[in-house]
Amino acid sequence: MRISVIGAGGWGTALARLLARKGHSVCLWARRPQFAQDLDRKRVNEKYLPGVPLPKDNLHVTSDLTEALQETEIVLLAVPSFAVRETARKLKPFLGKHVLAVINTAKGLERETLYTMSMVLKEELNELAQQKIFTLSGPSHAEEVGRDAPTSVVIAGEDAQTGIALQRAFMTERFRLYFSDDILGVEYGGTVKNIIALAAGISDGLGYGDNTKAALIARGLAEMVRLGVKLGARRETFFGLSGLGDLVATCTSRHSRNRAVGYRIGQGEKLPQILQSMSMVAEGVYATQAVRALARAQGVELPITEAVYAILYENSDPLEQLNALMTRDPKREGL
Repeated sequence: MRISVIGAGGWGTALARLLARKGHSVCLWARRPQFAQDLDRKRVNEKYLPGVPLPKDNLHVTSDLTEALQETEIVLLAVPSFAVRETARKLKPFLGKHVLAVINTAKGLERETLYTMSMVLKEELNELAQQKIFTLSGPSHAEEVGRDAPTSVVIAGEDAQTGIALQRAFMTERFRLYFSDDILGVEYGGTVKNIIALAAGISDGLGYGDNTKAALIARGLAEMVRLGVKLGARRETFFGLSGLGDLVATCTSRHSRNRAVGYRIGQGEKLPQILQSMSMVAEGVYATQAVRALARAQGVELPITEAVYAILYENSDPLEQLNALMTRDPKREGL
């Protein structure tokens, strides 16, 4: 199959490598021409995925969208959530009958509309492409997929027949896909887990241990379920790879950018300085605003999300927010 990967960050590069090694004809699009030329020549993404060589055959890198999307069958969007709408507008003229699927990999909501990424894509793409939108999600750090660590993820969409075809196209001995038709549940799980990972990182930065982190993961899952079910997702989706699985990985991994940002905040650094020092995006920073607004509009209580928001955007003291969480009124455990 001919596959276009739009976005040459760590995740886009790892997926392009995986698909090329499986035998697909892959074109990886990078926004900056010089970066694309260097990557195509050196065959390693030194900035975003260092130490991982790219296949010399059937993987081409370009900054020309016309070239990247020529006769493509699958379009894989590997750009941050805030760039999905703009990128979709650029792609739209190239998406004809030959396109079998448009797959989003961003884990977040659009801050202005509070839309999931599939909602954004449905609004921006032509009628033909609207029926072919999928989301790829789950515990999948680019650093590990790029080095062939065994990984399982979820491909979610409304068209089961196409979804199953995508499973076959992507699966390898080290990269396993499950199909779900609950695309909203998969998207909301992938969004909320980043906020909880910020909280877990803050806890680590404050010097707390496993007890605290386990509590944040468990109660973070409860927040994920409450919000997702209210918005029409299925409860069981959040106990799968795109919910609990990704939540655990993002809250505990040394590769997690969201946990790393939280850790630095717990150590006393301020958010603007942290973001200025980063070359990659921590989606939870943006998701916190959108999820909090969405939960308040729906009347859903999300105490951890509220605490993270107060720390990030109201300059609240992390220790005070943790104490506030611990001294809330006693409640019966439940989701």
